[in-house]
Amino acid sequence: MNCQDTARFLREHDNYLILTHKRPDGDTIGCAVALAELLRGLGKTAWLLESRDATRIFQEYLAGQYAPEGYAPDTVVSVDVATENLLPPNAEGYRGRIDLAIDHHPSQEFFAQNTWVEPDKAACGELICALAQELGGLNEKVATALYVAVSTDTGCFAYSNTSANAHRVAAALMEAGAPVQRLNKKHFRTKTMARMALESLIIQNMKLYQGGSVAIAPISLDMMARAGATDDDTEDIAAFVGQVEGVRHSATIRELRAGECKISLRTDPNLLDACAVCARLGGGGHKAASGCTVYGTMEEAWRAIVGAIEEELKVGN
Repeated sequence: MNCQDTARFLREHDNYLILTHKRPDGDTIGCAVALAELLRGLGKTAWLLESRDATRIFQEYLAGQYAPEGYAPDTVVSVDVATENLLPPNAEGYRGRIDLAIDHHPSQEFFAQNTWVEPDKAACGELICALAQELGGLNEKVATALYVAVSTDTGCFAYSNTSANAHRVAAALMEAGAPVQRLNKKHFRTKTMARMALESLIIQNMKLYQGGSVAIAPISLDMMARAGATDDDTEDIAAFVGQVEGVRHSATIRELRAGECKISLRTDPNLLDACAVCARLGGGGHKAASGCTVYGTMEEAWRAIVGAIEEELKVGN
């Protein structure tokens, strides 16, 4: 499907439930909220499935968006979800019955009845913005949600995935009334003391490889406790490690619980394909930013990601 096909589909259906991925980021949440607002503008009924693990920073956008208890949708749509394995636990009942998937991941598995995917886009929010323009519903509320989506997936337009189209989308969202200065301050220039303490511990425990071009950093449960940090304090923390001078590729290993570690990898895509690295460990994503889960100790996860990076670098050479 393309944008016009998707717009036609949305006009022809009703009673929507919109799904985000587990451990939701700004892209999936911004897209879901914007899509719900667009659908309501068409006179449709649209709700989000509750994002139970959404961090505090996104709560203002989610207020009043969740489906009421007992809501039975006729049409189920997922946004920014590449595989059904990324659905949160409360969405398990919708496996096999998703009517439409809107996504930008190259690793999209085409699990829905209908799929609109554009892997060249930096954020799924770019697709929803095009959809809003097609449907004629790009108002301030939609623009605000979509600016969160696009800006967070591009690191405030600093990541290597940032394209000319991403900037064109941002300009359109600004013109539609998105409060850019407030959003940039909130998402990119504000940190809690706990976050800063955690960053200090990360620096103390990170290690460099490949002549200083690869950085690996742990975020253990003990480090979280020592910093007094919560999940709210780890938003996009993988990008922090890559700020070290000389580092081209960086990974954080977040200990979610004993025996389960989430790895987030950021790379220079011209030198190392992050998606290919994480695919070696059962994950995926984009060439410049991908992730995976390793079931084992922090040490085992550390060895796994270092080994996968080294193997993929050999392929590139």
